[in-house]
Amino acid sequence: MDVSQYLEIFIDETREHIQNLSDNIMVLEQEPENADTINEIFRAAHSLKGMAGTMGYKRMQHLTHMMENVFSEVRNGTVKVTSSMVDVLFQCLDAVEAYLDEIVNTTEEGENDNEPIIKLLNGFLEGANGETAKEEKKEAAPKEEQKTSSDTAVKGDIKLDEFEINAISEALTKKMNVFKISVHVDENCILKAARAFLVFKALEELGEVIKSDPSVQDIEDEKFDFDFTVVFVTESDKDTVTKAVENVSEIKGVDTVAITEVPKPVATEEPKSAEHEEKKEEKAETVEVAKVENTPVKAQEKKASTPAKSNSGKPVVNRTIRVDIEKLDVLMNLVSELIIAKNGLVSASNTDAQEKNSGFNEQIEYLERVTTNLHESVMKVRMMPIETVTQKFPKMVRDLSKKLNKQMKLTMTGEDTELDRTVIDELGDPLMHLLRNSADHGLESEEVRKERGKDPVGSIILNAFQDGNNVVIEVGDDGNGIDVESVRNKAVEKGTITQEQADTMTEKEIIDLLFRPSFSTAKVVSDVSGRGVGLDVVKTKIESLGGAIEVKTTLGEGSIFSIRLPLTLAIIQALMVEIGDEKYAISLDSIQAIEDVLKTDIKYVQSKEVINLRGNVIPIIRLHEILDIEKNEEDDDNLIVVIIKKGDKQAGLVVDRLIGQQEIVIKSLGSYIDSGNKLISGATILGNGDVALILDANTLI
Repeated sequence: MDVSQYLEIFIDETREHIQNLSDNIMVLEQEPENADTINEIFRAAHSLKGMAGTMGYKRMQHLTHMMENVFSEVRNGTVKVTSSMVDVLFQCLDAVEAYLDEIVNTTEEGENDNEPIIKLLNGFLEGANGETAKEEKKEAAPKEEQKTSSDTAVKGDIKLDEFEINAISEALTKKMNVFKISVHVDENCILKAARAFLVFKALEELGEVIKSDPSVQDIEDEKFDFDFTVVFVTESDKDTVTKAVENVSEIKGVDTVAITEVPKPVATEEPKSAEHEEKKEEKAETVEVAKVENTPVKAQEKKASTPAKSNSGKPVVNRTIRVDIEKLDVLMNLVSELIIAKNGLVSASNTDAQEKNSGFNEQIEYLERVTTNLHESVMKVRMMPIETVTQKFPKMVRDLSKKLNKQMKLTMTGEDTELDRTVIDELGDPLMHLLRNSADHGLESEEVRKERGKDPVGSIILNAFQDGNNVVIEVGDDGNGIDVESVRNKAVEKGTITQEQADTMTEKEIIDLLFRPSFSTAKVVSDVSGRGVGLDVVKTKIESLGGAIEVKTTLGEGSIFSIRLPLTLAIIQALMVEIGDEKYAISLDSIQAIEDVLKTDIKYVQSKEVINLRGNVIPIIRLHEILDIEKNEEDDDNLIVVIIKKGDKQAGLVVDRLIGQQEIVIKSLGSYIDSGNKLISGATILGNGDVALILDANTLI
């Protein structure tokens, strides 16, 4: 069977199960007796085992099978949940995730058997019943003796009903062979039900199974030890039948006995009640189906196919679907083209407005409504809650707590805040760096916290909320805060800045040094931090997404890192401006104000042009110089200045003319623009077909 077609589904569902296990194990650590959580973990491990087995990933299957066994004992109350067990379970999850990463990269699970983890899991199983485990070990030694006793048990008479006896009688009359086959599955077999199914499959090719003990349903549900018996009708001889069963791997023993006489019905002391008759009829019906289908497994499946009603009160139907991101991108592109078409109509209608009839204008308005609604609908499809990124952080903070030997708790709010899928995909690493930074640099040791009268358990917060067309994500802690003087001294020591610069820099400028590449204040390099590759990665990534990051800190009380991101990177509101004969777009999110400035109001600070706007000194950027555009001849006394902002910083862009606000579609320029030139963040197509470049306000500042 070719299972490669199911690989993507397997990967997606495995990720969901891993996350489900991680969430529930975190709950279990706090509530070791929570039966619902224990059952949920058992089900998830069972599902993972089954999926891995189906796909042929034996190592992952074995590991998850061991997890399932441990939780089977926890469910039965023979094993107690301890902190060490939770640690081992998280090791299991890391191992399963490693298998999955290998599968994603190579479609193979790799060679790691994770024997140390499996030994630890076995340790919990052996401790389940101290005495029982010892007895089992003693019994396991004389294997021949064990097999004999189990054979004796199996060789007992199978109870046959009237219908089954008639089927045997008919087969003997037709000179067919009837065998009672006792099968013993290897005790080390992981999926004994699957082995039993393969035995049935092998027999099905030679004849017909009349009876199975235990029942086929019990065998499918693994409700049997390692032995089962079947009554089998065939035209083949004994050796052929025995060999067919022995050819199934992990079958330890087969005992085939010929039945030459019609068995007598087993007498029962109970009177045949109406209920008994009903059961008999039902049984006969099942065997009849088995004869038609030529396999009892199909018969049982057919019988079990009546849908069971869900008692949980939750809808059975899954109301979510997975959509390929490429399909969404195509859909988004179509919406983009539609908006361009709308802009074209708007442009055409403005050429000679008096000559256009009212019907044309109505169509424009209608098209505008449609495109706006379609845009919003597509955006909603593309939107995902940031929970998809943040749900892995509680486990990460727990691991950091143990690694750094600090007590800490993570509080997350606003996980249902939604962001564009393209932004979500890039957000995991920056947030992970910030949380690790809070855990390692931010929070003090337990002793220091006690001395300062703080709770020994450090608090880390992750909060997300929507603010207009932006989403703000805050990562903070109640730790030491940033020691600005220490950062200043470290920067001078490393040669990042001179002593003269250090003396004149503001607190905010000093804190911004932390975002420089390879800058770290850690005294010791560890596997958590100290290499100076954290905050600069965060800043670079956030700015590449069109966002900004700010820091608020109070020494001794803690810090908050605030990330501000646009809701989407595809369609934005922009101010269209003219510089010389060229048109440019500036995102409205970056614009604070538009000012009319007299040339005489321009002053100089350190030979740079600035304006004093309501008490704020703002540097002036003459775009025609930066963009190398020939300046228009007109030399007015007034300048149009667009005030842009990035965090607390501001700048004034001098433009020749304002065109107006417009909804624009961002088109990537790919390799047309040198990657070193960050001034241009993309382009848009205007209504008349012209291309206008989009200026990146962050880079300009």
